[in-house]
Amino acid sequence: MPFATLFSNVAARLFGGTAPAAGAVEPELVKLAVEAIVDAVDPRLHGVTRYQSKLAPGAERTIAHLLSLAPGLPAPIEFSRQAWSSDPQLNAFFATADEMPALLGRSDGLRAFFGAPANAAATHAYALLAMLKAERSVFAPAIVDGALRQDVAQTTVSFDKHRLFAPGAELLDCRRQVGMLILRRLAELALERIMALGERAVEMEQRKAMLGSRLRMLNLRRNGIEEIAAGDASGEIAAIEKELRAAVDDFHDAKASLATLDARIEHIKAIFDAPAQHVNIARTALRVNRMGYKVAGNSGEEVAPLTLTELSIGGGLTVVIAFVRCARAELPPKEDLVARAAKELL
Repeated sequence: MPFATLFSNVAARLFGGTAPAAGAVEPELVKLAVEAIVDAVDPRLHGVTRYQSKLAPGAERTIAHLLSLAPGLPAPIEFSRQAWSSDPQLNAFFATADEMPALLGRSDGLRAFFGAPANAAATHAYALLAMLKAERSVFAPAIVDGALRQDVAQTTVSFDKHRLFAPGAELLDCRRQVGMLILRRLAELALERIMALGERAVEMEQRKAMLGSRLRMLNLRRNGIEEIAAGDASGEIAAIEKELRAAVDDFHDAKASLATLDARIEHIKAIFDAPAQHVNIARTALRVNRMGYKVAGNSGEEVAPLTLTELSIGGGLTVVIAFVRCARAELPPKEDLVARAAKELL
């Protein structure tokens, strides 16, 4: 079975409507997760003795962690230009209402969903909106103690790199796909570790070759006429010989670790044994005004308090997420996008 299907089946159990109760991880679900992970990272691992039992504890721990995160996924919001003026989240996420249909138009996934014959009658689709949040300190005019001051230290909050993921006819469809994206990301992190080890082996091999060449050059120079200008190279030769021995040992360790499938199992375990280090969902309170400036809690300024959902998904990546309900009617025609691009080139 293709790993995409395996991940989809696991995600459906975790983020769909039939997820098992927290703390009650079914053995069959663990087995399915291990198969999905192995197929994604390196199918050759199926040949490792007892690979299931080696990876099952980490898979079970990851499933339990994801189950604990599922309730923290946000409720969907209506995604439309009309909603922008009244929904404080959309107003904070987008500088203008016109940015919203433009985002819909750039989403190949959303266009594919509405263009599929099976969805011909669908008027709406659910999707995951993900974006980066940036805070920047600035000096700007502000009312302080009833008086206007020109250079008040303030913090702007902005959102950028908006993307739509996992469109589905129902919210549960979308949640299942988001679960699959998270599982795939964890598998990707494990594969990144394995690739990094390979890159280190290459670097160590190059270092070893460079030190060997330097050592040969110094030995050729020893007792030669070059020593009149360069001096005795014995000390440098001894130092390079020591460094070369260490480089050879490091290279052999890295190459041996990379070469064995058991070592790859260990790298997978390092990720899935500690899922909380790589995937988390946090709820963050935020107060910003219509201009995008952060407002203190004791300020008398009227603002709509927000609660952001932030997904940390490994490698230092944290994105703000929201589930959105997108109307087909809000999707601009393709020709509109072409015309807009042509105007921007003029």
